Amino acid sequence: MSKPVSRYMINTWEPETPSFWQSTGKATAARNLWISIPALLLAFAVWMVWSVVVVNLPNIGFTYSNNQLFWLTALPGLSGATLRIFYSFMVPIFGGRRWTAISTGSLLIPAIGIGLAVQDVNTGYPTMLILALLCGFGGGNFASSMANISFFYPKASKGFALGMNAGLGNLGVSVVQFVVPLVITVAVFGAWGGDSLTWLKNGVSKDMWLQNAGYIWVPFIALSTLLAWFGMNDLASAKASFSEQAVIFKRKHNWLMCWLYTGTFGSFIGYSAAFPLLIKIQFPDVNPLDYAFLGPLVGALARVAGGVISDKLGGARVTLWSFLLMIGAVLGVLYFMPHAGVGGSFSGFFWMFMLLFAGTGIGNASTFRMIPVIFLTEHQRASAGKGKAAQEQAIVDANKEGAAVLGFTSAVAAYGAFFIPKSYGTSISLTGSPDAALWCFIGFYVSCIAITWWCYARKNAPMPC
Repeated sequence: MSKPVSRYMINTWEPETPSFWQSTGKATAARNLWISIPALLLAFAVWMVWSVVVVNLPNIGFTYSNNQLFWLTALPGLSGATLRIFYSFMVPIFGGRRWTAISTGSLLIPAIGIGLAVQDVNTGYPTMLILALLCGFGGGNFASSMANISFFYPKASKGFALGMNAGLGNLGVSVVQFVVPLVITVAVFGAWGGDSLTWLKNGVSKDMWLQNAGYIWVPFIALSTLLAWFGMNDLASAKASFSEQAVIFKRKHNWLMCWLYTGTFGSFIGYSAAFPLLIKIQFPDVNPLDYAFLGPLVGALARVAGGVISDKLGGARVTLWSFLLMIGAVLGVLYFMPHAGVGGSFSGFFWMFMLLFAGTGIGNASTFRMIPVIFLTEHQRASAGKGKAAQEQAIVDANKEGAAVLGFTSAVAAYGAFFIPKSYGTSISLTGSPDAALWCFIGFYVSCIAITWWCYARKNAPMPC
């Protein structure tokens, strides 16, 4: 008995064929993209929610040490990065529509869990650690989301599509750091949301609904899950087993792009997580929550622009200049920071960080534009002169490998959410300042420039993209 065909499954998908793309492909791809974006934004919001929650836990009576609070902030980064490794391969196995709905729906678990846990100051620390790890579901979603969208768009538009999906999705980091401080001050859900908690400081008390940090996302997650299930599509041409995708581990360009994307996205997410704490340490008279959301906002919007620019100028060229911009910005941060507790300019420090976030955002888009172009070029070179069927199969194989690499590189880069804050902490504990960590970051960016120029951007580069 034959298996019934799902109305959500598309059996013929040829985005590189102009007539197909203009007649039906473009509209279908756009619908899937615009459902994917809010789902990814919510994923980033849940992933980074602890960056705001931990600041408020001591205010309502939780007696965790600074080290314990640090681990609550860091663990979502570790689990999210690790989950991305597995999520990288899920779309070709389960289908983009199914996996987007499943992975988005999974965000309900940590969102509801946080809402329940913070209402009782006797909640055990192990419970909080588990919830922090579960927020990694949000981090994992990026890998599968980007892989899925890459299948829908032709080579000429991949920079735009991936830039929009990732750039607007990355806004979730800024949104959570802006929205949570607002919603925890009011009873958004009335009696359904639970009683208020008492916030005490310097003898002054006020009501706080910290549970809203989790609950506020629940209705949006539920709606996004339904939109994904009923509004997106699965592509038959994207189907592949893990063993078929695992060929990427033999590809040199997979590992080179892991290095470069760690320099761009790893920097973006790491700086986003550590920015409030670095402000607090370096400029104790400044309220970091007044500025925390601006860095991720600039980086996310720059990613959208970076995708469009990369489609026009080429990903490698834009990547090269983004790393040069980042080096200049880090040098500026070093110049404007106080040293030995003396001097420093918060205004200069802040604007240099905005420039740094812009550089990471542009580089995020340009590196992700490079990946599908690299693998398409590689397969087309191998199929040259072998007939139309071989050339068509080359495009299918390139899309599968490119999507897997997009996901896997994002997994490796996501460890920046842990290592950049940890580098600051180690540098401060050993030297008394974060300067050493920043100089190490500059050294890493120099290596990224060398790889980009030699392999992809110079005249007669072996893989121009």
